Amino acid sequence: MSRTRFSASLLKPRYWLHWLGAGLWFLLAHLPYVWQMWVARKLAPLLYLNKKRINYARVNIARCFPEKSATERELLLKSNTESMMAAVFETGIGWFWSSKRLRKLHSIEGVEHIHQAERDGVGVLLLTTHFSTLDIGSAFLGCNIEFDGLYRPHGNKVYDYLQRKGRESYCVTGEAIPRDNIRAMIAKLRKGRAVWYAPDRDLGEKNSVFVNFFGVPAATVTATSKIVKLGRARVIPFTQVRLNDGSGYKLTIHPPLDGFPSGDDIADTQRISDFMAEQIAKCPEQYFWAQPRFKTRPPGEPDFYR
Repeated sequence: MSRTRFSASLLKPRYWLHWLGAGLWFLLAHLPYVWQMWVARKLAPLLYLNKKRINYARVNIARCFPEKSATERELLLKSNTESMMAAVFETGIGWFWSSKRLRKLHSIEGVEHIHQAERDGVGVLLLTTHFSTLDIGSAFLGCNIEFDGLYRPHGNKVYDYLQRKGRESYCVTGEAIPRDNIRAMIAKLRKGRAVWYAPDRDLGEKNSVFVNFFGVPAATVTATSKIVKLGRARVIPFTQVRLNDGSGYKLTIHPPLDGFPSGDDIADTQRISDFMAEQIAKCPEQYFWAQPRFKTRPPGEPDFYR
């Protein structure tokens, strides 16, 4: 694989409006941070127009937090829409800000775990989850360590280019790897690289098992154990949190998962799911609830989202 290169075909007239939108996004991303977060809060109600996504989020929150009252769950949903709108601006910050400016917006702890893996000559699978702060958190990570990211190819050619370039900008030598290119991930790990990885999406029954996620059976890929074993790598989780006082973010690199893989793919997958749920519970409003996390159901269970 190689780093993303610009193609002259992206200058064709049919992409001009897309570039105009990208230019506006770039300009907005360079506004003062507090202004961007203020605008995000004001625009958040627009997300309720996407009824499909709002339904996903509402159902997921109800399933994962049955102990909360209906009023509490709606308040959590409201906070979540604000967080998801903030993510639009945060992604622009992550892609377009300089490292010098990004460093002023976050603190980090636990980077010694990555450095120890480097000294030991082993690759690192950077385990994370789909928080709304995903892109900006990865940009902060790139200010402190070298790693390779993943991306999902997008149908919009301009956005796809910006996404790949943005995620490659996190690291000087890093690459953006298509998320289904397992061979490339394993090759990177064997070379001692760190690779970003988030397995908390419902990708269907194939290569998945049902493990508990907030007490609800959720189809979760078992590939993590295989990737770590074949890549001879170490699993080191990381998370990022948007601070409530508006001062920025805290990035935490957690200790490596001992004894992983264990040889039991189901137990390993449950362990990862438990870790994710534990971290999400600390700031549930910042998780990406608007995904169909429980789309695949065990035999006999009805569709949650109808």
